[in-house]
Amino acid sequence: MSENERRDQGRLGPRPVVGVLHPGAMGAALGSALKARAGVVVWAAAGRTQATSKRAELADLIAVPDIAALARRSHLVVSICPPHAALQVAEQVTASLTDRALGDRPLYLDANAIAPATVRRIGELLGRENVVDGAVIGPPAWQRGRSVLWLSGVHAGAVAEMFDGSPFEARVLGDQLGPASALKACFALQSKALPTVWLQLADAAAKAGVAEALREQLARTGVDLDERVASVTAKAGGKAGRWAGEMDEAAEAMAELGLPEGFSRAAAQMYRRLAE
Repeated sequence: MSENERRDQGRLGPRPVVGVLHPGAMGAALGSALKARAGVVVWAAAGRTQATSKRAELADLIAVPDIAALARRSHLVVSICPPHAALQVAEQVTASLTDRALGDRPLYLDANAIAPATVRRIGELLGRENVVDGAVIGPPAWQRGRSVLWLSGVHAGAVAEMFDGSPFEARVLGDQLGPASALKACFALQSKALPTVWLQLADAAAKAGVAEALREQLARTGVDLDERVASVTAKAGGKAGRWAGEMDEAAEAMAELGLPEGFSRAAAQMYRRLAE
């Protein structure tokens, strides 16, 4: 048995209580995936929308009054929220646990699209040994084979075991905080940053008065500019604001690595324009 396996043994125990903050489309799928191994999966109802309540109900999650009640009851807290709110959610959970020693706090899976520096800051709040860095690549999973949950951190193995046999394939990257978030940022450069080039091409050509000429020239190479723009717009949909935040976090990740962050910053600006 490896050192990590010995460390994980008994960390969550059988049938732990899992708290999900908050059950949007991805959160509801993660909560549902954890039900097979959890004693119960709860969510914090205070201030949430009717749509969130409906998703939680359909996923058979149990409501508790607020974040404080969820944090104090749970053995594992899963944070899945807009990237810009990840640190604030962690602060709210921390505030609910100030009377507990670090060793008596729940595990905290941050599954948000954030920079490695952000997840390390969350580790400072809750205790590095209590935080697992997570990155979901793929859609909300209700069947296996479409989505991977990448994990890193001291107890990444214990969290991965919770997803055994679930629609999410859990993969462990190591025991440090940051690798899972770094992988997500790299993947997002091609999945979210690159497509915004079509939005900028279209806007630039329109402002320069050469839109029709550009369409004609691109058509000669087999590219339909309007089709590309429509595809990006449709994929972003109501998620453009969230994706802008993800691109900001990806930019922070690139800057930390000493690489140009402009690609991600520009993508964030384009998604904000879509959101507006």
